[in-house]
Amino acid sequence: MNRRHFLNLTGLGAAVGAVGGLDSVAAESPSPTPSGALRPTEPLRITDLRVARMPTGLTTHIVRIDTNHGISGYGEIRDGASPTYALMLKRRILGENPCNVDRLFRKLKQFGGHGRQAGGVVAIEMACWDLAGKHWGVPCWQMLGGRFRDRVRMYADTPTHPDPEEMGRRLRAR
Repeated sequence: MNRRHFLNLTGLGAAVGAVGGLDSVAAESPSPTPSGALRPTEPLRITDLRVARMPTGLTTHIVRIDTNHGISGYGEIRDGASPTYALMLKRRILGENPCNVDRLFRKLKQFGGHGRQAGGVVAIEMACWDLAGKHWGVPCWQMLGGRFRDRVRMYADTPTHPDPEEMGRRLRAR
């Protein structure tokens, strides 16, 4: 945020502008984001939520949340849950500022839980973090507290087979 934009937001810009220090055109012009992109002066608002099924063979759905600034955020509906769990929350988030992630989460968490129905809430929260990061020009990991580790341990679940020879063949094929 530059000094001119700050003064206009706080009302001091109007007082200085009255004596000729600032012009009204500058007050209405877009301001740059930390990433350098121009940001419209109107507040960021959610305008749409859509769900798409990923062509993976698994039941994986991705939520896309669109805003009035043309920014989109993406989140995954976890555990193969139905996209209905996210779509039923659409009317509750339209018009909201996606950068208020905690406020939105507190509003929606009652529709989650410990089972698959939490998939919709989780997907919307992920998409909001994605949107906030894009809006502010900051990666999500940095907004969530910074780097925690440099390495991630890998895990792969392998279905077992009663015949050890067959199990060996399946593992080698992987």
